[in-house]
Amino acid sequence: MSWNEVVMTGHAVRADGNGGGTTGPLGAPRVPDRSAVAQYEAHGARVVVASGDYDMQTIAPLAAALRAAAEEHPSVVLDVSGVTFADSAFLNLLILTHRTTDLRLAGPPIPVRRILELTGVDTVLKVRETVEDAAAC
Repeated sequence: MSWNEVVMTGHAVRADGNGGGTTGPLGAPRVPDRSAVAQYEAHGARVVVASGDYDMQTIAPLAAALRAAAEEHPSVVLDVSGVTFADSAFLNLLILTHRTTDLRLAGPPIPVRRILELTGVDTVLKVRETVEDAAAC
């Protein structure tokens, strides 16, 4: 296992490239997760940067980062511009985080924007095009 695999996914990936199980949906070989989380300060807000795929198996590192950010800062910006897949686990995390802090989303790509619109979450959260706009609102 390489250090990069642990840092990028937040959990160990076995040497055979599988994490947690040998197969994914429909019996296909499980592809190693490539989700990542980073944080920094901008315009008085804590910015959490999420990239990659987020589902029930990969949401834990992002949940931990958002929880820590919410405990330390009244305003949290989640930069989702690098998110390539998001499901109900991701949406649930957004709503739970919104309940504990002033959560703003920045730069949602079309698939993320679509799931926000279809579920109405875009009417609950502040969604902006850039991190700067989200931090300023």
